[in-house]
Amino acid sequence: MNPITIKPDAQGKVRDIYDLGDTLLFVATDRISAFDYILEDEIPHKGQVLTQISCFWFELLEGVVENHLVSSDVNDLPEQFKEWSDYLNGRFMIVKKAQMIPIECIVRGYLTGSGFKDYQKTGSVCGIELPSGLQNSAKLPQTLFTPSTKAEIGDHDENISFERAVEIVGEKAATDIRDLSLKVYETAAEHARKQGIIIADTKFEFGVLDGRTILGDEVLTPDSSRFWSADDYEVGREQASFDKQFVRNWLNANWDRQGNPPHLPADVIEKTTEKYIQAYEKLSGRTFNF
Repeated sequence: MNPITIKPDAQGKVRDIYDLGDTLLFVATDRISAFDYILEDEIPHKGQVLTQISCFWFELLEGVVENHLVSSDVNDLPEQFKEWSDYLNGRFMIVKKAQMIPIECIVRGYLTGSGFKDYQKTGSVCGIELPSGLQNSAKLPQTLFTPSTKAEIGDHDENISFERAVEIVGEKAATDIRDLSLKVYETAAEHARKQGIIIADTKFEFGVLDGRTILGDEVLTPDSSRFWSADDYEVGREQASFDKQFVRNWLNANWDRQGNPPHLPADVIEKTTEKYIQAYEKLSGRTFNF
């Protein structure tokens, strides 16, 4: 639970956002969402993992894409937030204000999740035709950019074609975010594979600042990505993962999608924390400090 008594200027499923004038303060809480619901249970240290893994990727991707990060140093917290320094340490980012592009930039390197279900029904993923005979978790012949609309909390994102993205944001913006998404994914996937992790798919958000397209929000976290263990990878089945899929799987087995989601058992909460920390440590090569 976020102890800060200052009211956020905006709230996402996980983040509380405070307007600092020239910049924004992003606070990653321990909330977790699944199937467009915010669950009642929180995952300890999750917000710290999301922030620290994003900061790691922003650093690694310098030279590939500009990003919105200004600082995550607790010494740079505005005076009015310093009384909550202990809570905020490791879970906040001060970021540049950008005009966000209203498209979720989904990149798929492997056939899984809703993409695999779509393929089983239609032989394609989000309207992109694929060769026949591909199995669950197969590496795709080429990395796919499959954008979606960015829905309000409680609504569902809608998969759209690249052509529809052009209609929504214009040809230049759509081309920029597609090309940057693929470039960022390929760079990150190459690094992750060396660390023993396959990035099966992920999503990015971009904004425009002074005419430049920059990477915003969080990036390549266990919330926004599927991280698989490269050592255990085997085509034709579900994969061992270090991400939110563990929670989704439990909900699929214990909830019929009627009414509000059930509470998560203590062991599922604990295991999810472990998986998030493992993702950070494997990808960054650093020890998670909390």
